[in-house]
Amino acid sequence: MENKESNPSQIIRKIIHVDMDAFYASVEQLDHPEWRGKPLVVGGNAARGVVAAASYEARKYGIHSAMSSVLAARKCPHLIFAPHRFDRYRELSRQIREIFFEYTDLVEPLSLDEAFLDVTENKMGLKSAILIARQIRQKIKEKTRLNASAGVSYNKFLAKIASDLNKPNGQAVILPEEAEEFLENLPIKKFFGIGKVTAEKMEKLGIFNGKDLKEFSLQFLTKKFGKSGLHYYNIVRGIHLSEVQPHRVRKSLSAENTFEKDLISLEEMEMELKSIFEEVIKRTQKGGIKGRTVTLKLKYADFTQQTRSKTLEQYPEPAQIWEVGLELLRQEEIPKPIRLLGLGLSNLNITEEQVHFGEQLKIPFE
Repeated sequence: MENKESNPSQIIRKIIHVDMDAFYASVEQLDHPEWRGKPLVVGGNAARGVVAAASYEARKYGIHSAMSSVLAARKCPHLIFAPHRFDRYRELSRQIREIFFEYTDLVEPLSLDEAFLDVTENKMGLKSAILIARQIRQKIKEKTRLNASAGVSYNKFLAKIASDLNKPNGQAVILPEEAEEFLENLPIKKFFGIGKVTAEKMEKLGIFNGKDLKEFSLQFLTKKFGKSGLHYYNIVRGIHLSEVQPHRVRKSLSAENTFEKDLISLEEMEMELKSIFEEVIKRTQKGGIKGRTVTLKLKYADFTQQTRSKTLEQYPEPAQIWEVGLELLRQEEIPKPIRLLGLGLSNLNITEEQVHFGEQLKIPFE
């Protein structure tokens, strides 16, 4: 990627997204040769718990992170369950981070196994971000014996998408002149940041790919998706101005959903909360994050908002987080129809050192 400077204020950035392939599961297979080539998950057991990560062999059975361990075992009776070892994952994440810093100090971790790098100006003086990505992946392999994939583009959104294109153990680039056509042909479910629920809502509106999304005005998208509408309007046009930010300390982790039709019954709310809870657990498992304070967010049909929280003495396991979420939902009568539900964790187990070595997640309430 060439660094075009027709205007100093409009520098085309060179962004790399590095994503380790099935990181937790790959570490377990690395340390246990007898498990290599076999379906394996990290977390839970055949009787209870939640899958934190799945090997590529397990994914062939339809097993994925945040799935209940019971269902995973049902899908693959000979599935291997490995207990998580976050100290080991942090150790390797630290080694990987050291490689990143050989090239740039602008490193923004998303979790233990992925990060953004801005290599527009890099310590090696290399002009090609594609070459840098290739070198980084090779050094990671040599140092840790683990595979990494990478995406290269001019912003974080496109680099993140690109890193998924040739997984595992591959890389891809989306050049500025290719972005518009690429995004128009991209299925809406493949857009980074558009989850399952939002994708289903978009498909009901006739939005199945980027080209469909571009047909809708900013006013329409804002009306349907709130302030996220502007984000969707921009990203499908290849516009994403968020910079790589190396020292942001995570204070909380959460997920939420705005509903096309307001929720009235408690049964509806509990069903939707379950889906949001599963997303929160998926994100906590990915980053090895726990939080002692559980917060329920309620936005009513009239746009008034309420939060309910409970702080626990110990870091809760997923089952307890779900119980507390239900308790908060049921603790008093819901006076009005609900247009948005959110569930979050705070008082996290993240220290300053862990942020620098890879436990940062950037998933705030929208």
